[in-house]
Order: sequence, then structure tokens, then C-alpha cells
Amino acid sequence: MKFKLTAFLLMLTVTFSAQTLCSGGFAGSYPCNKIDLYSQLPAIQLGGVVSTECNDIWGWTDPMNGKEYAIIGLTSHTAFVDISVPTAPVYLGKLPTASVSSIWRDIKVYSNHAYIVSEASAHGMQVFDLTRLRGVVTPQTFTADFHYTGFGRCHNIAIDEVNGYAYAIGTRTYVPGSSGISNGGGPHIINIQTPASPVFVNEYNAQGYSHDAQIVVYNGPDTDHLGKQIYIGSNENKVVVVDLTNKLAPVLISNFTYTNTAYTHQGWLTEDHKYFILGDEVDEQSFGFNTKTVIVDMTDLDAPVLKWNYNGQTPAIDHNGYTKGNDFYLANYRAGLRIMDISNLDSANMNEVGFFDTFPTSNSNQFNGAWSVYPYFASGSIIISDIERGLFVVKKNAILSNDSFSNLNISIYPNPSNGLVNITLDVPIEKLDVFNVLGVKVKSINNLNSNEIQLSVSDLSSGIYILLVNDSISQKLIVE
Repeated sequence: MKFKLTAFLLMLTVTFSAQTLCSGGFAGSYPCNKIDLYSQLPAIQLGGVVSTECNDIWGWTDPMNGKEYAIIGLTSHTAFVDISVPTAPVYLGKLPTASVSSIWRDIKVYSNHAYIVSEASAHGMQVFDLTRLRGVVTPQTFTADFHYTGFGRCHNIAIDEVNGYAYAIGTRTYVPGSSGISNGGGPHIINIQTPASPVFVNEYNAQGYSHDAQIVVYNGPDTDHLGKQIYIGSNENKVVVVDLTNKLAPVLISNFTYTNTAYTHQGWLTEDHKYFILGDEVDEQSFGFNTKTVIVDMTDLDAPVLKWNYNGQTPAIDHNGYTKGNDFYLANYRAGLRIMDISNLDSANMNEVGFFDTFPTSNSNQFNGAWSVYPYFASGSIIISDIERGLFVVKKNAILSNDSFSNLNISIYPNPSNGLVNITLDVPIEKLDVFNVLGVKVKSINNLNSNEIQLSVSDLSSGIYILLVNDSISQKLIVE
């Protein structure tokens, strides 16, 4: 049967009473399209004061129990929030800045540890064991498990999660007792294979300052570089592609430049590593066009070329964007979160399919609103950090969740059931998660790789559940 979810949407209206559905173009006071608001915590509820501002955000899922956490940076600290029940987030505490306050703080996660850097003078890198959040019932003021001082100021951090290396980006190498020495701002490479004992490896400064980067074990169309550890840096006026497989002898593969360059800020590869979706942070202000996203064809890593430029719906400035499946999630400052369908990049086609505007008073090209977004939770929760308004937890509503899969046939039978449920799909089912109506994961099965599976629900209490297939397709299941 075709995936029609009108009944599912009506069910959500009843059971998720704490959420605010996107209806008539608004979720409460926030403009939206096909994205529902589940909760919001302002900075004052994240361990800050009224004047505290928010910056970067990342997420962690506890492998022991599947609980989901938001890790959000603020001017004075990093806050930890349990969002396992997305309509009722719980602030667990904060890790104060390692030196002084700064609007710039950045966070990534590796092996159940958070790695936190900041532009704050002499900050270095804080390492925090996220498993310490288990069992916390009252907000805590935490201390770091390790403080790395191989540099002081640092704008950003990227992590190769496969091989266990952190790349501190935009660093200013810190020398105790001095005012600090610039190392050029290239990647400062750290071995974090023992997560709480980081060890300096090398620095690469031949291509100048990196503002942001992504590091992957390359698995794309360029067979010359398969399996290599590839660094893609957004370096202010160009994109650099570097082979960092040998950390002591990096090899520049290529540079990419484009017209109307103002500030090459950040980008992310599509999952097939064929395209790099790039944002220039200042071009909207400099040249006066709507939000521009640069699509770079990376079929040949030695010679990246422009595929085309996508122009968004508003004049707002683009900031941080990430890909997941066929979607590109963009934190678009005053225009909030925008979601684009990227399933047809080969034909130079990308279109907006949903948005949630965290800054409802304006879409102009100023530096307010959504700083970053993390879309990788298995439950479908999406977390947004807004500079002035704090943490938002949102989800695609039932219509958007399944628009991308309208051409797939999915079958779930019998439904209702109290025993075995047969699930079939046109494409292989790799993963299946089951959530109760509070958004808590109650069952998860991985590495299935079959178009037809059987799910036992005999151990579940009677009620309504949500099946999430391949982290993308959701459907209602009734257990009798």
C-alpha cells in the first residue's frame, strides 16, 4: 500500500499533547512548514542568565539504553540535556568554560566523550565522559575529565570517528606565560583513541586557516582515493582537500574556489561522498542575494568542480548544514532550520521541503537565530541551537517524514497485533526502532538487510507505538 498517514497525523494530535503541531503555517508563534515543535529551553533554563547566548550543538545517544542527549554550547559553559522524552527535556547540568566566556564554543563526540573547544583565551580542549550523565537527577556543575592545553583559542573541532583522531581547527597555539602564538589556524591533529587521554600528533598549516572541516574515510566515486582519510576544510576563501592518512606527511589533493566568495564557512558531504554542500557565511550580506548554497561535484577529488548554486527562500545567512540520507539540514540564522531534499543533485535539483523558523521577527541577513542543528537521532528528534532563544527540539511531522518515500510500498500486517508483525518494504530494511507515544525507544533491531522481517510485539504493553524504519520511515503500530 502507498504510505498515507492522515490517520497517523490525527493520532499524534491526541497522544503528543505537550507538543505544538505545525498547523496553518505556525507552531505556536513560530513560522513553520511540516516541522512540529516538541519543546524549547531558553538559556536561563540551561544554566545561564538572561544575557547568556547559545552557539554550537551536538548530540549523544547512550549505547547502554538508547537515551538521547543534547549537548549545547553557551557563552559561559556547555549544557547537557536529556531529550529522551522530547516533550519534556531535562537539564542535567553544565561544564563551565575552561577559562573565560566566549560566544564561540564547538562540540563533537567520540566514543561516549564530548570534546569541547572555544575561542576563549587559553581555553584548550575539554574532554567530558558522557556516561557520567547516567543517573543524574538534579542539575550538576561538572568538571572536565581531561583538559588538553596543546593550544589555547580554537574555533572549531572535527573528529574522524572511524580512526579516533580529533582535528582542532582555527587554533592559536598556546604558550604559557605568553600572549599566544598563531600557528596559522590549520588543523591541530590529536590522537583520541584513548578518549580521555588525548595525545598531540601534528599540525598542518600549508593551506592556512581552517574555519570548519569534515574528515571521512573516503568511500566515494573517485577510486584513486578509496579508503583514505580525507580532510575537507572550509578555509575562508577556498575549500581544501587533503589526504591525512599519514598524519606526519599530509598530502594536498586539490583546492576549490568559486565566484562571489565572501567567507568560505562550512560544508558537508552527501552520504555517497559525491557532492560537498557548502555555505559561504557572508555572501548574502556582500552581494545581496537570497541564501546561497554551493553544490560542489567531488566525483574527482583531484579536480572538484561547481555543480550549481542553490538559492533559498529568504535573504537569511546560512551557517551550519549537515546531510542525512536524502535531506540537507541547514541552520539558516534568522530563517531558522531549513530542510532541503537532495535526492536529485545529479540533475542540479534541490528543493526546500520543510522549515522551522526559530527567529520569527525577521528573515534578514543578520547574525541572529539558528546557529546549528543536529539531525542524527534515531528517534527522529532534531535539535536546534538558537543564539537568543536557546534549545529547540523539533521533529518532521508525519507528512514530511514520509514525503521522500511516497514512491515506496511498505506493508505492516497484522496491525493491530499481539504477536508477530510482518514488515515488508521495496528496499532492504537495515534497521528498525520502536517508540512508545512518549518518544521513548522500547525496541531496536540492527543489521537486518532484508526486504521482509518479522517483529515480535508480545512483550509490549497494549497501546500505540511508532515504528521507525531505516531511521527515515515512520508508521503507526497498535499492540492489542
